[in-house]
Amino acid sequence: MIKGGVKGDLFESYIMNYLLEIKNLVKIYKEVVAVDGISFSVSEGACFGLIGPNGAGKTTTIEVIEDIVPPTSGEILYKGKPRSSSFKQEVGIQFQQTALLSSLTLRETLKIFKYLYNKSADIEEILDICNLSEIQKRMNDRISGGQKQRLMLALSMINQPKLMFLDEPSTGLDPQARRNLWSIIRKIKEEGKTIVLTTHYMEEAQRLCDEVAIMDNGKIIAQGTPGQLIKKYCQDISIILPKNSIRFSLSKSPFRFREINGNIEIRTSDINSCLNLLISEGTDLTELVVRSPNLENVFLNLTGKQLRD
Repeated sequence: MIKGGVKGDLFESYIMNYLLEIKNLVKIYKEVVAVDGISFSVSEGACFGLIGPNGAGKTTTIEVIEDIVPPTSGEILYKGKPRSSSFKQEVGIQFQQTALLSSLTLRETLKIFKYLYNKSADIEEILDICNLSEIQKRMNDRISGGQKQRLMLALSMINQPKLMFLDEPSTGLDPQARRNLWSIIRKIKEEGKTIVLTTHYMEEAQRLCDEVAIMDNGKIIAQGTPGQLIKKYCQDISIILPKNSIRFSLSKSPFRFREINGNIEIRTSDINSCLNLLISEGTDLTELVVRSPNLENVFLNLTGKQLRD
């Protein structure tokens, strides 16, 4: 492999097949450091998630990468090179908020956005992918929150982008609408598109992302696949039982436990041994609940913060 200098960096990027690379990115507003020297790379065809609480720096990071606001310092490479004037033509962006003309239908809105780009996708295909075909003649001010988010997603696809930025796409949606949106994002990913997703929903990141970076106070505090992060920072499984179902003294067992609202929570990395002990001691397992660790547990363990500040 070629080493050293710009040529070496570009060659390495090509070999690693990174579509997007962020190096030591900093964004300062007056005296507030919104993004504090972060670096990460996004492989072609992957879904990369930036997760963390409100105010962590996720949206600012994305706005800088999208070339909406300038960085204070740092380097942003697209296809191994600094972004060119064609960058905005080649990427798709779903903003948190976009004002839509109430006098237009969904289909008319897509047609207008289509003319903003040199290359565009088939409207019928996008309507179908985003489950909007049946309501395409409805006015923009006559659609639900979930339908609007799907329209925002459709607009980000109108220029056939290779790279898509989805900034908290499911914020404000009910659980059913959120899962419907996740299904559509999976379809888009299956088409080979590269996605950068920001979210403060850890479940969303765990279900959709190949790799995630957890941000807090403008810094990346952990990065890896969801499985890697869970294994590294939160190995224990929780076993929860009503207190009166346990007929022996847990203090004599090797497992950590605590009492919560009349229940006993046992924490263990060896669930088989724990369950074998409970069964051998005649424990009533009728109301047993097993909770595997997830990204939310990881985040709380790392920062001690709730997801929403």
